[in-house]
Amino acid sequence: MKEERGNISRNFRRQPATHHPPDDPYRATMKPPEPTRCPSCSASFQRGRWSWEPAPPDSHEQMCPACQRTEDDFPGGYVLLRGDFLKGHRDELISAIKAKEKREKAEHPLQRIMDIRDVATGIQVSTTDSHMARGIGEALHQAFQGDLKIRYSKDENLVRVMWKR
Repeated sequence: MKEERGNISRNFRRQPATHHPPDDPYRATMKPPEPTRCPSCSASFQRGRWSWEPAPPDSHEQMCPACQRTEDDFPGGYVLLRGDFLKGHRDELISAIKAKEKREKAEHPLQRIMDIRDVATGIQVSTTDSHMARGIGEALHQAFQGDLKIRYSKDENLVRVMWKR
């Protein structure tokens, strides 16, 4: 019998894919006409993606999904920061969160922070995109250690990230 290598299990049986991820109401069923400019943030849709590239003057106008989520107050992700560490390091944590947003937003215009607010249990950050929320949590965990938990909702396109130290 051949030796098994890596994480391969001979008893593995493929399960049928029965669960489909939920549809995102802010994900367009059709691409906007090219070129399109968001009247709110000036992001443009060109060559199949949203970018910060300036749009030509004769562009169509349509609100981008990030601006639409912000206007509707319908986040794609939440990050909750908790613990005693917040008391002495609040400004440092907020600065790290904003730096992460600045890096991501430069390349991905739809990944933004909608709101940062103090809540009874700590600080809550709402984002326009689930990837942004996860990225913030991972950046905080890498920079400050602590406990990181990431939960994806089964019924909606939403992620909840909890960081505690």
